[in-house]
Amino acid sequence: MSLTAQQLLDIASQYRDTTRDYYLRQEASPQHERLAALWKQELLKLDRWHAFIRSLAREMPGFTFGDGTAPLSPCFRCVAYPATSYPHPSVPWAVVGCVSILAPVYTVYGVEFGREAPVRGGSTLYLDDLPDFMSAVALGLGTKLEAQFHVTALPREMARTPVPLFVESKAPPETTLFDALFTDRPEVIP
Repeated sequence: MSLTAQQLLDIASQYRDTTRDYYLRQEASPQHERLAALWKQELLKLDRWHAFIRSLAREMPGFTFGDGTAPLSPCFRCVAYPATSYPHPSVPWAVVGCVSILAPVYTVYGVEFGREAPVRGGSTLYLDDLPDFMSAVALGLGTKLEAQFHVTALPREMARTPVPLFVESKAPPETTLFDALFTDRPEVIP
């Protein structure tokens, strides 16, 4: 069953603030408290998530997989790095798969890293058309996320839908449905 952009916005609105009021206070908003409670519940599934990541390493040779889940973002994230470039800082690019904890949707995107001296530099984010060298792993990762977690891909045009929500570093009118369901800083990965 596919959800509409409005249905996804309604869901995200339960966990994301519609004003900046609580950012100026010391107390958590009701939305933030709901998100924290949901994360507490979802963290009980962390063993299943880690087992999934281990299975990816067996099923998709040539890549090193890691957990990129961050509690401020309402999703589980796995990161695929080309195996020949691991460990850091020589990682030239990565493909990231996200499963939202708010709605039964996922996304896959790519990040290409620049190099500044011996560490990663600026990055190029690919939310839509991934370069050819990322496409195969992105397709494989998406297929495995769908099968394992019974989620559907968030259509790219829907992901870009502006939403009237405040999400960590993003504020309307820049905030999108992608930000609200997954992360406002997709380029920040381990």
